[in-house]
Amino acid sequence: MMHAQGIQLLWLSQISVLLVPVPKESFHFDLSGTAFGAMAVSGQEDQLRNAGVLQIQHRRVPCNWPGKTVTFRVDSGSNPYYFATLVEYEDGDGDLKSVELKQALDTDSWVPMQKSWGAVWKLDAGSVLRAPLSLKLTSLESGKSIVASGVIPAGWVPGQTYRSLVNFN
Repeated sequence: MMHAQGIQLLWLSQISVLLVPVPKESFHFDLSGTAFGAMAVSGQEDQLRNAGVLQIQHRRVPCNWPGKTVTFRVDSGSNPYYFATLVEYEDGDGDLKSVELKQALDTDSWVPMQKSWGAVWKLDAGSVLRAPLSLKLTSLESGKSIVASGVIPAGWVPGQTYRSLVNFN
């Protein structure tokens, strides 16, 4: 049971909500009116849908993707000089502290990527990227790192998803 600005919310069934961090440590729940109304006590759906911006309490829970490994969906705007990827299905605390990229033939240099928005990380390389690309993910809470070696192959294509062989758990 939750309360939001005097409106009682009842979780009628298991509803998964994806939280997308936005600046200033706030969170944005982007739900359809139907999904938002489904969280209300019966008969209060319209009141909840029309409440506007709500202050809510929430807590993070560990992510668990049984049988899945981390995947990387290459952003459609990526090109030989600019690489962006959506990181999906990482187990554990769910927040990444950092993502680093290593190019082919480079044995030591991990280049930090920048968080773009949500779970998208980007790198404006300034020169042609040499694939295959390896990606190192570091978890925010535990500090644990995993490496997806050569996960982005030579000839990678924007819009494609590439599955690694690793995950945090």
